[in-house]
Amino acid sequence: MPAQIIDGKAIAETVRNQVAAETQRLIRDTGIVPHLAAVLVGNDPASEVYVRNKERACQKAGLRSTLHRLSTATTQADLLELIAALNHDMSVHGILVQLPLPKHLDSTQILDAILPTKDVDAFHPENTGLMLQGRPRFVPCTPAGVMKMLEVSKVPTAGRHAVVIGRSDIVGKPMAALLVQKGIDATVTICHSRTADIGAVCRTADILIAAVGIPEFVKGDMLKPGAVVIDVGINRVNERLVGDVDFVAACAVASAITPVPGGVGPMTIAMLLLNTLKSARMMHRLS
Repeated sequence: MPAQIIDGKAIAETVRNQVAAETQRLIRDTGIVPHLAAVLVGNDPASEVYVRNKERACQKAGLRSTLHRLSTATTQADLLELIAALNHDMSVHGILVQLPLPKHLDSTQILDAILPTKDVDAFHPENTGLMLQGRPRFVPCTPAGVMKMLEVSKVPTAGRHAVVIGRSDIVGKPMAALLVQKGIDATVTICHSRTADIGAVCRTADILIAAVGIPEFVKGDMLKPGAVVIDVGINRVNERLVGDVDFVAACAVASAITPVPGGVGPMTIAMLLLNTLKSARMMHRLS
């Protein structure tokens, strides 16, 4: 029986509609407009697309969006000065620095400079620590989107073995941290480039989350029959977008799977909007 398709576009639309309704209510009751400031350094084509999609999503949901475009020649000091100004601007509730940055810029120092209460990407060490302790201020957008998809799709997690392929600070590590929290209660394994016999480990997964950045890395014979497969990857191969999972082969084995495109991607942007709305409420001490 073919795998059930987990429709990220539909779930994301529900989240965006919720954000739009709550934003409209917030503006009506307080006059406060949630405001996301995005910073784009250079002209990376993929980053241009991502930022444009985020701007469009903000507009549709009624949030204010401001894009700060900087040249590739921007210095570390220049970027830090801009972030300091955005930190002090009380009309700005969320700050997003689009990655990757040009190689001459120190991404870690830049992201650490964002005020934790405006860090709607949830990359700041303070927000990471709060999440690990089970009391998050914000949750990183992609892992948060995956958790929402599992919830809406009614995927059982308690006592299930979840395997996360990839150990990035943006997806892999926070994804594992969320799955192991009380109330979710999965048993979690993280696989990476040094994992021995990664196929054997993957075949034990009830829930497999692929965030490795290699096109169609996960083959059908790496899956346990009936596994739920979440494909975080997005790769361009011969002018088409593919994930980190061989979708056709996986569909013959998995019980449910996310497509690429139309899976995790829309959820990431929806959760960014939700974090920005939450930040606006927190800054103005609203419930």
